[in-house]
Amino acid sequence: MSKHNTPGHSRNAVTKTQKFSIAGVATLGAAALAFSLVPGTSEAGTQATDVAPVAFAASANTQQMVHASVTKQQSNADKQAKDAAAKAAADKKAADEAAAKKKAEDERKAKEAASRAAARKPVYANNLDGWIRQSLDIMKSKGIPGSYEGLHRNIMRESTGNPNAMNGWDVNAQNGTPSIGLLQVIQPTFNAYHVEGTSTNIYDPVANITAAANYAADKYGSMDNVNGAY
Repeated sequence: MSKHNTPGHSRNAVTKTQKFSIAGVATLGAAALAFSLVPGTSEAGTQATDVAPVAFAASANTQQMVHASVTKQQSNADKQAKDAAAKAAADKKAADEAAAKKKAEDERKAKEAASRAAARKPVYANNLDGWIRQSLDIMKSKGIPGSYEGLHRNIMRESTGNPNAMNGWDVNAQNGTPSIGLLQVIQPTFNAYHVEGTSTNIYDPVANITAAANYAADKYGSMDNVNGAY
């Protein structure tokens, strides 16, 4: 009889051969897979290694930017402080110059006013007319009433316009206080009614007139109301 393989044995042999083939293919596939993974793993490692320098570079750049910003801000602050100081100094200088200018202008105006006042100051003649007019101006400034006519009239009656006239015979003279001057005033009356700003000498024409007018204003309301011995 021909020798026939048992179906079961034949399947077993084929199964073993297939197993070896599969194992070989698997080994080759694993090797190929390993080979293909190695470069990828290397690249990933390289990428991971490169991260640290990039992060360090970014940190350094940030620090430089912060430092530059702080430096710029400080520079701006210094400039603003210098500008403010310069402006304050300029303002003070301008204020001082303005004050000095105003002071000089005020002094100039004061001098001009004084000059105008001096120019307006009347010059009185050294005679009866001048004495009466000067007395009237003083009386006006002191609020003492009286007119040119009233003063002139009484002066002419009492002394005929002589500032050195003195009565040596009336009752006043007998009492030791003679009537003196243009309006024949006794010394006690002159002292009591003397007008500030005039001479204290009873013989002074202006002082004599103003003191007599001051007395007449007190006793009679005004020298204009006096028409005889007073």
